[in-house]
Amino acid sequence: MGRVIAFLYGALSYVVFFVTFLYAIGFVENMIVPKSIDSPPPAASMTRGIIANVILLSIFAIQHSVMARPAFKAAWTKFVPKVIERSTYVLLSSLALILLFWQWRQMADPVWTVTNTVAAYFLYAVSFAGWAIVLISTFLINHFDLFGLRQVYLNLRGVEYTNAGIARPLFYKLVRHPIMLGFVIAFWATPHMTAGHLLFAVVTTAYILAAVQIEERDLVSYHGKAYEDYQREVSMIIPIPKRGTAPSD
Repeated sequence: MGRVIAFLYGALSYVVFFVTFLYAIGFVENMIVPKSIDSPPPAASMTRGIIANVILLSIFAIQHSVMARPAFKAAWTKFVPKVIERSTYVLLSSLALILLFWQWRQMADPVWTVTNTVAAYFLYAVSFAGWAIVLISTFLINHFDLFGLRQVYLNLRGVEYTNAGIARPLFYKLVRHPIMLGFVIAFWATPHMTAGHLLFAVVTTAYILAAVQIEERDLVSYHGKAYEDYQREVSMIIPIPKRGTAPSD
C-alpha cells in the first residue's frame, strides 16, 4: 500500500509539474492563459512592481536551488522518504511557479516592439524553439527520472533505483546545460519586450548563470573525472566548440 501511495503521489506531482510547464509557456508568450506576464493587475508603481516581482522570482530561485543541493537532500530525506524526494522537489517547485504566475504584477512599459510581421513571427518561432529545446533535452537524459516519476514507478515494482551516468546525446554534445540554454532563448526572444518581461528575463538569466555554477560543483563531486573531462570537451551554456577538443559520442 505504501508503494501505491508513493506512486500516486509521484504521478500527481508530475501532472502538476506538466500543467505548470505548459502554463509557463503561455505566461511568457502572452498566449491562451488567463494571466500572463503582461496581464493585469498592474503594479502600483514601477518600484513596487520591481520589488514584488523580484521577491516572487527569488522565492522560486531559493526553493529551486537550495532543495537541489546534496546537503539539503541528505538532511530532509531523514524525514521525507527517499523514493518521493524528487517528486516533492518537483511539486514544491511547481507550487512556487504557480505563486509567481498568480501574484505577478504587470509592468507594461514597452522596451522594444518589433512591428515587421516577418521579424515578429521569426522571434516567436525562436522562442518556441527554446521551449522545444527544454522539453526535448529532458527526454534525452531521462525525462521521467528528472521529474520523479521513474523513482516511484521502480519502487512500485520493487526494483532498486539506479542513477544514470553522464549522457551526451544530441544537444548535450554542444552544451552541458541545454535545458538552461533553451530557457534563456525562450525568455529573451520576443517581438514585444515590456519592462516586466525584461525584468523576468534578466533575473531568471542571472539565476541560471549562478545556479549552473553551483550545480557544476555538485556534478564534479558526484561524477569525478568523467565530468571534468566533459567540462573540458563541451562548453557550459553557449555552444562554442573548445579549441583542440571535440565532443565525445
